[in-house]
Amino acid sequence: MQNIFIEEIEKRDEDVEFVEAKLSGHPDTLCDTLCEKASSELSKYYLKNFGAVLHHNVDKGLIVAGKAEPKFGGGRIIEPMKIIIAGRATTKVGNVIVPVEKIIKKVIREHMMQFRYLTDYETIVEVKEGATNLKEVFKKKVSNDTSFGASYYPYSETEELVLKASKLLESDKFRKVFNYIGRDIKIMACRIHEDIELTIAAAFIDRFVKSMEDYKRLKNNLINFLEKKLGVKVNVNTLDSYEDINSIYLTVSGLSAEMGDDGQVGRSNRYNGLITPSKPMSLEAISGKNISHPGKLYQIVAYILAKRIVQKAKAELAYVKLLSKIGSPLEEPEAIHVQVAGKKYDAEKIRKIISDLFKNLKEVQKDIIFGKHF
Repeated sequence: MQNIFIEEIEKRDEDVEFVEAKLSGHPDTLCDTLCEKASSELSKYYLKNFGAVLHHNVDKGLIVAGKAEPKFGGGRIIEPMKIIIAGRATTKVGNVIVPVEKIIKKVIREHMMQFRYLTDYETIVEVKEGATNLKEVFKKKVSNDTSFGASYYPYSETEELVLKASKLLESDKFRKVFNYIGRDIKIMACRIHEDIELTIAAAFIDRFVKSMEDYKRLKNNLINFLEKKLGVKVNVNTLDSYEDINSIYLTVSGLSAEMGDDGQVGRSNRYNGLITPSKPMSLEAISGKNISHPGKLYQIVAYILAKRIVQKAKAELAYVKLLSKIGSPLEEPEAIHVQVAGKKYDAEKIRKIISDLFKNLKEVQKDIIFGKHF
């Protein structure tokens, strides 16, 4: 591959670093997850019934918040939130109708079952037949967009901490002890020089909170637990003013989308589980796109390459950026830009790692369909 460009960079920590993560119940993450699951199930259906993944992009998703009335001891949902999935898909093959809407609604229903205190929501699916020219491009198994993907490896200390906090807050063990914490959680880390501080927004579930004093007590228990586990200062629900029930982060379902917060695809974490303004980061939504869309595929490939370059080519840090051109073979990116830190990195090994991965690109695509990368 002649279009690989490798340059050396200096590895250094900036004085200030911001890292964000939105957990599974955040409305933006919910949109991403539901669109990606919809794409995965459509791909499996196409494979099973027609022997190939057919053109689709169900990467437009929106959650419109409803209305709720939280109360100490348990409130109620007044108006259900709306989940809207839109996009394009192959809806008919010959005389065979593909039940696109049924497949997507089933995916949504199965995923939303985990939010046990969400009693009602509305589902709207607006997926139409894809454009003819894009369907033809998809048949050729070439890039169906001009786009780029970017990623890096390894994680910084701050990023590792946010990932650790995310895993902890999503764990079954945590949820058994802190059953009053909902799934809607956002973590923001700020490192200034050597000092790291976390600010966490966590939805409390009203049926487990008896009073304002109880809310304060439970919140302090959570802060103490997290500071002990993570070893840094932790702030929780810093908007709380304790004036009345409307001045604290109390919900009926554990999801802010029940009332106050809408969601949209592409606003949640990147492929590596984080939002990192200090590092190379793709902006395009990855979720819901088909496996031939470089806006999705190249983001994942960039991360895989960066990790392999560090682990196998003696680099200390790797940034990888890949550019596609619509209509060109996915195995032949327009340009591959690799930036590496470390005096002992092996440039020829890097080229081989890249070449080997693109020779086996179909395996990466297959893994995406069956959820290995999500």
